[in-house]
Amino acid sequence: MKLDKFTVGKRYGKALFELAMEEQRLTEVYQELMTLRQIYQEIPTFGQIVTDNRLDLHEKRQLVDQLLKGFEGLVRNFLEIVYEYDRMDDLLLIIDEYERRYDEYQGLVLGTITTAVALSAEQKSKIEKQIADKLGYKQAQLKETIDPTILGGVIVEANHQVIDGSIKSQLDYLRQKIGR
Repeated sequence: MKLDKFTVGKRYGKALFELAMEEQRLTEVYQELMTLRQIYQEIPTFGQIVTDNRLDLHEKRQLVDQLLKGFEGLVRNFLEIVYEYDRMDDLLLIIDEYERRYDEYQGLVLGTITTAVALSAEQKSKIEKQIADKLGYKQAQLKETIDPTILGGVIVEANHQVIDGSIKSQLDYLRQKIGR
């Protein structure tokens, strides 16, 4: 049975996180993975080249060996396994899962906050603190999005939860109740 990319990313990311925890190298591995993500983002064709089955295996292996030179121990060995199992095209999903677990371990929840107008730094900080407290984390880091169609209020998405306090959703709710 072939696993979907999301499942592969979660499994491999979890395995790497658990190994890093055992070796007490969570932060080092995290930093190396962020470097690897940056390489993939700065050279978008790199991921395509490494996963292209039409290319000669020897050439692909040379590229991977060049990449591995920049990494040590755990990450290097892990990348070897990912390459050998032909999962290089899942690498960014693996990194995302590791990062999610790392942030959670650090007590950080990531999410987005949508408002009709820009928030002041103080307002955003206050909302982040409230969200962290509500979800049981030490800290929340919310990426701000402006969407005038919500009319007012806020919509927060974090930890697979949505808290919709927008005026638009409240008006929609009232329309639904009155329309019955």
